[in-house]
Amino acid sequence: MEYRTLVIFSGLIFAYSNVSGALASHPVNGALVFVVVGVCLGPVVLGWLDFSIGDEAVREGLSLVAEVTLALVLFSDAASANLLVLRHSYRLPVRLLLVGLPLTIILGAGVGYLLFGDTLSPLEVFVLATMLAPTDAALGKAVVTDSRVPSYIREALNLESGLNDGICVPVLFIFLALVSPEREEHGRPADLALRLTAEAIGIGAVVAVAITGPAVWLFERCESRQWVGESWEEAAVPSLAVACFASAQWFGGSGFISCFIGGLLFGRLIPLPEHKARLLEAAESAGDVLALVTWVLFGAVLIDDSMAEVTSWQVVAYALLSLTVVRILPVVVALSGTRLKTNEKIFIGWFGPRGLASVVFTILVMDERDLPGGKTIVVAVACSVLLHGMSANPLVAALEASLRDKHQRGVAGAKTDAGPVASPEARPRPYSYSLQDARLSSGKSSMR
Repeated sequence: MEYRTLVIFSGLIFAYSNVSGALASHPVNGALVFVVVGVCLGPVVLGWLDFSIGDEAVREGLSLVAEVTLALVLFSDAASANLLVLRHSYRLPVRLLLVGLPLTIILGAGVGYLLFGDTLSPLEVFVLATMLAPTDAALGKAVVTDSRVPSYIREALNLESGLNDGICVPVLFIFLALVSPEREEHGRPADLALRLTAEAIGIGAVVAVAITGPAVWLFERCESRQWVGESWEEAAVPSLAVACFASAQWFGGSGFISCFIGGLLFGRLIPLPEHKARLLEAAESAGDVLALVTWVLFGAVLIDDSMAEVTSWQVVAYALLSLTVVRILPVVVALSGTRLKTNEKIFIGWFGPRGLASVVFTILVMDERDLPGGKTIVVAVACSVLLHGMSANPLVAALEASLRDKHQRGVAGAKTDAGPVASPEARPRPYSYSLQDARLSSGKSSMR
């Protein structure tokens, strides 16, 4: 059984590596391919990956793969977050993160309470809403890498998705502490939540600084003396990310927060974008491979285990509402007062797909407690993988046509009133740093 599983995953990795470039701009993204393959190989169809989430060994193995995957993603996303882009075009991502994200959690909790109020407590509804709040732009890679989409939209989606999963981690810990069965044994629930959250954030931050700072200093000194072998240079970032995660978990903190803070510090301490991009390539590759494994297991284990939940109209309704109203309405509110048109706001709101972070949060929560309604997230992520992946190219084309028609009408009106005007290409760009420059160091993959 173990060798057959190894053959399956190694074959999948090799096969996708040969067609990944061809699928990069195709509506069928990597995550969708892996989920479908997982369903086909799982108990639902062929039974070659016959795992059960009820098996403790399977649950622990799935949890470990998911944890390390998210650790690498958090570290590399935080490290590749380009602060130069943020300084030039910070308004949209800041609004999305500081206004849109909290509103998404609150609205998601409200909708969840209306649908699951008879089975979930208010705090459990907030746990559910928080696990579904972070977005994964890699599922809509055709959007954030398509030059037909205005740069300010691509930059906003890229930065939002790179940072919101790290922001959601401490929020999730607060709600998990409040619903913990041990809360009554440790005094008031609010005190317990604050203490556990402070420990998770504090220990995680201290470990991140204690490991990343000296590690980068040592690596830079050794590299300046040409002591670092070219083949071993790529091992630096993955090992650093895993060290941050495992050390923080070992000392009782949050490994995810440690990776997020460590990644931000790493990105700050490495001055040259080209150098940073080269170092992050290995972490991105390792994250891609682990993401492939995670998505296949998601299809083989979690989707099969959640099939019975689809018969509940509340589950399907919440999954669809979380991808539409719960996401789009807060985005429209957060972006009110900007110069964006309504169709642009809705476009940004729609392309907030739920991906790897939600899957990992779900596995971790299911591993620790049987949260009622937790399988709702599996349905929502499955819908997101399908709907966002398939709608990327058509909606990009529709947005391009809408903006082109608007521009042509504006040019015609300007010519009538004041003679010829400059073409959009001849006008100064609103930002001097494009998303393509930023993504030289981000390298987000369609697997995540």
